[in-house]
Amino acid sequence: MSAGGRPQHFGWFLARGFGPHGWGHPYLDWDYDWTRPDLYQQSARELEQAGFDFVLIEDAPSLGSAETIDLRVRHAFGGPKHDPLLLAPYLFQATQHLGVIPTVNPAASLPYTAARQFATLQHLSADRLGLNVVTDTGSARHFSDAAPLGHDDAYDRAEEWLTGIRSLWRSWGEGALVRDAASGVYADGTRMDATVHRGSHYAFDGPLNAVPFERGEPVIASPGGSGRGLAFAGANSDIQLALAPLSEKSVREYRARIHAAAVAAGRAPSDVTIMFAIQPVIVSSAEEADRLAAASAAPSDATLREVARRQSSDLETDLTSLDLDAPLPEGLFADHVSQGSVRRLVGDRDPATTPLRAHLGALARLGRISDRSGFVGTADEFADLVEELGEWGNDGVLLWGDLHPVTVHRTLDELVPILRRRGILRREYTGAGLRADLRAF
Repeated sequence: MSAGGRPQHFGWFLARGFGPHGWGHPYLDWDYDWTRPDLYQQSARELEQAGFDFVLIEDAPSLGSAETIDLRVRHAFGGPKHDPLLLAPYLFQATQHLGVIPTVNPAASLPYTAARQFATLQHLSADRLGLNVVTDTGSARHFSDAAPLGHDDAYDRAEEWLTGIRSLWRSWGEGALVRDAASGVYADGTRMDATVHRGSHYAFDGPLNAVPFERGEPVIASPGGSGRGLAFAGANSDIQLALAPLSEKSVREYRARIHAAAVAAGRAPSDVTIMFAIQPVIVSSAEEADRLAAASAAPSDATLREVARRQSSDLETDLTSLDLDAPLPEGLFADHVSQGSVRRLVGDRDPATTPLRAHLGALARLGRISDRSGFVGTADEFADLVEELGEWGNDGVLLWGDLHPVTVHRTLDELVPILRRRGILRREYTGAGLRADLRAF
């Protein structure tokens, strides 16, 4: 890294998942087929050239309840989608260093099957696999007829699932893998752990039918801002995906909570790379940024309803039928709805007294990077923000949007050279996989 700002890690959040990219945007007419890997491979190569650590692929295996299905599919906000785990090999094939982090749900796969699949991808990718562990309970009905778990119970299940998977990964003890051609011995079964697991949610035996890792296990990522979610991250995650206001106070407080959770779990604060999710709108001049911000200052009811449709998909809750001038009804959101998504909607406003119009308007308005009211600005202005985050101790930034050449280039073309000249964005990878790249600085 050259002299300048504090080096930070960068990831791209494929926010619409492995779904119909370009839908609802003019760049749909580029005629990429979202069901083919070419679109994603091209963008992954560009991200690797840009020095990004990884691409993270959102997923929700469910279209939600019967009442919200139409909201999720009508404008392709919440579906349809393909399974992101099965996209990962195509992205590995197209790149040499880029990490790939598909989203996985403990409710959707048994620990032994998951451990074997993830081990295979870790080996095939040269240690570039990550797993974004989510606790979505809205999809529970697709996997059994059991009642959906509550928010904290879902985290308990995820913790048991991940602990079980790790026990299987570690079921090959030291010296178990021999690979001695002279003696003809490939492995020493006496050094393998039977791994008998009988828990609250899963029961299985080992050992795992996969060889151990030489450079570490797949990287674990997690979102979430609840107390239970932060505790899970502190105990288990290598990457925490953060949604928080980007003020110095908020950033430092959020980081302190994650670090405290890590220490409470017997880990070091540096074991967790914290990355704040940002969707910048990069424009060519400050004048253009000012124009866009001014044009969005007083959103129309039609614009607010469009925002409501998007939020309805994320929240699995129909906001489109609510009175714009009334507060959100008490108990509107089911227990399984992401608290991070709810906070993104309401911000720091009082939901009991604030009309829905104010919440939607805050999301519709495009604030300026220069005064820290939003994320519209020039590449230099955004680089200033990232550099400032680094001064507060930030580990990294997660940019998000469609994984589409148009959105990737629109965001990065001017930004990458500026970040590199400032010493914020890497030029070289370690060559030893995603975990090593995260630990490089």
